[in-house]
Amino acid sequence: MTEPLLPEAAVRSPIRPTGGPRRRLLLIDDELSVARFIAHAAEECGYEAIITVTAESFRSQYLACDPDVVVLDLALPRSDGVELLRFLAEEKSRALVLPISGFDERVLEAAMRLGTALGLRMTGPLQKPVRLQQLMDAMQRREARDAGCVGF
Repeated sequence: MTEPLLPEAAVRSPIRPTGGPRRRLLLIDDELSVARFIAHAAEECGYEAIITVTAESFRSQYLACDPDVVVLDLALPRSDGVELLRFLAEEKSRALVLPISGFDERVLEAAMRLGTALGLRMTGPLQKPVRLQQLMDAMQRREARDAGCVGF
């Protein structure tokens, strides 16, 4: 069963950094339970999580916060992840992009190929329901390859 949509405005995590600047994770998902799950996992790993539910709010939050990681649901009401992959490429995003979806695995793989062809730093993909260990593994694999370090 799908959770109700979040309000149009982005929701920022209530946890505030205690040390230096925190890395930011921007996610778009219209399923509140999935969005909260991913945001909580990111917060536990020291990220500031920003949840959006529409393409418009995603774009404005992306431009405002310059995230380190983007978690992108491919199936959205009135929009789709492919449109947002193109937006990220136009913005020359250096964020790590993790596509997630309940779609068939072939759709996720096609999104991965497109994102890579557009010059994005892709990792994953993950099929819903998302499991914590799969999420962490996807993040760690790409972070380790790109930066020589491990972490969400």
